[in-house]
Amino acid sequence: MTGPTNAEEQAYLDLCQRIIDEGEHRPDRTGTGTRSLFAPPQLRFDLSDDKFPLLTTKRVYSKGIIHELLWFINGCTDAKKLTAKGVKIWEGNGSREYLDSIGLSHRREGDLGPVYGFQWRHFGAEYVDCDADYSGKGFDQLNEVVRRLKTNPYDRRIIMSAWNPPDLSKMALPPCHVFCQFYVSFPSKTPQSSTSKQAKTEQRPKLSCLLYQRSCDMGLGVPFNIASYALLTKIIAHVVDMDCGEFIHTMGDAHLYLDHIDAIKEQMTRTPRTFPKLRIKEDRKSEIKSVDDFLFEDFEISDYEPYPPIKMKMSV
Repeated sequence: MTGPTNAEEQAYLDLCQRIIDEGEHRPDRTGTGTRSLFAPPQLRFDLSDDKFPLLTTKRVYSKGIIHELLWFINGCTDAKKLTAKGVKIWEGNGSREYLDSIGLSHRREGDLGPVYGFQWRHFGAEYVDCDADYSGKGFDQLNEVVRRLKTNPYDRRIIMSAWNPPDLSKMALPPCHVFCQFYVSFPSKTPQSSTSKQAKTEQRPKLSCLLYQRSCDMGLGVPFNIASYALLTKIIAHVVDMDCGEFIHTMGDAHLYLDHIDAIKEQMTRTPRTFPKLRIKEDRKSEIKSVDDFLFEDFEISDYEPYPPIKMKMSV
């Protein structure tokens, strides 16, 4: 079955084609080699009406996206806790061999160091190991984002950063998606006499998220990152009682690994279908008051009709 053209996903595919056609050949940390463009045009995704930008030209691993994001939100840095849920995306960077190779032999297997979740919830705290209790330590950036959205939604400082230079050498992998900013739009007021459901909906503020990503693996990572930050925006919007606006993706080094190019060419032969919907289950909405209240089971994805998966090897 083919659906209507999805211009937002087509923009992603067009960027992949441009990287193949115009990208600079560059060596990289993994030894695989890439074709790369610097600072390509932004990708933009409409998140209104429960739209969820899960790419359709290949099946994207939604289970991994949700579990990983909740793991970030929890402040966890133990890859083994994700593996226990069947999500193995951090196993390579948490392996004994890999940790030894980057000078982190004192860490136990699976201890990734002060990566994303630690910076989101405990920025500035001294990292000991993934088993330590960091309650009340460091600065909780995620809760500060929520506080600012509730108290001063016009604020231009509603920002969360995973980039903490003194901690980079302690991380199994420095953050690729490093910096996001939130922005609230207030639609023009509808006439007071209007009582329609549509008018009431239009009066709700809309939350948008802008992500800056320094290193963008277009084949494997970027489809994951798009959906993850769209989901983060939906989570925060629920907690602050707003609707969703857009997710905007700004990229630095946008690259295709050389061993992904054939797979991407296959993907580009497919016509994008309509994005699915993602909703928070109705029976849980009233119970979820904070970002920490979300569970994997709280989300339901519907109308997702992707093409089959396309295998791509992860470069570590």
